[in-house]
Amino acid sequence: MLPEEAVGVEEMNVFILGCGYVGRAVAARWRSVHQVTVTTTTPAKVAELEPLAHRVEVVHSENLIRVRSLLQNQHLLLLSMGAPHPDAYERTYLQTAKTIVSLLPDLPNLRQIIYTGSYAVYGDQQGAWVDETTPIAPVGDKGRILAETENLLLSAATPTRQVCVFRLGGIFGPGRELTQIFRRAVGTTRPGDGKDAANWVHLDDIVGAIDFACHHALTGVYNLVCTEPTTTGAVLDQVCRELGAPPVVWDASQPSQRPYNARVSNQKLRDAGYQFRCDRPLTG
Repeated sequence: MLPEEAVGVEEMNVFILGCGYVGRAVAARWRSVHQVTVTTTTPAKVAELEPLAHRVEVVHSENLIRVRSLLQNQHLLLLSMGAPHPDAYERTYLQTAKTIVSLLPDLPNLRQIIYTGSYAVYGDQQGAWVDETTPIAPVGDKGRILAETENLLLSAATPTRQVCVFRLGGIFGPGRELTQIFRRAVGTTRPGDGKDAANWVHLDDIVGAIDFACHHALTGVYNLVCTEPTTTGAVLDQVCRELGAPPVVWDASQPSQRPYNARVSNQKLRDAGYQFRCDRPLTG
């Protein structure tokens, strides 16, 4: 990857819709380079977001008039939403995408949309390797919604508007360590044999890849996962060791409850020039 200082970067107006764990980190990265606007649906969060951006707006994505007004003169839109609960998937992802796409004819200055999706759209590939050319096979309503969201946004790409979809692995990083995520699993008995493929990505690489996509005008689908996939069992074994806790016991007589099982390749993103900071989620 080219050193960031060597990449010609013009100041842009960037709009981050969804300022949670990922959105906040990207805002902090971009604030010194671009004019950053972030959103929240909760007025109480405005004060904690103000140090990260030049402008904080309270908005619900279904408010067409308000969203259209805010996106005027924006050059880049980052969609980094997170559903607060499973029943909110359609409203959070698909309805937001429909809102944005419906407004695009009125947003001639918007040059790029970057969307953080999920590798869950690959579904159960029985642990086989997959890349961006592999047909997706989403399982259940959540997977279907994520796939429809991707397709809708990608359909909005034009010669003058890039749409970059990142299929993220499980997210870990500062304040979201694997030991924190899986603390409650230690010493439990879980269905399956623990050999399901697990794909993770560090926050630093999510921020780095989004920044790279911005600087290099990426368009299309890119897997955003660590270079070396692991297994659920290996992750939980390490968590238990680090916590000094009893190991997880696997019950192979019961089928795994994970709806997706694929080893995901990030080769396309590396071929584009991005260099990963964290190639593997496990340390040893």
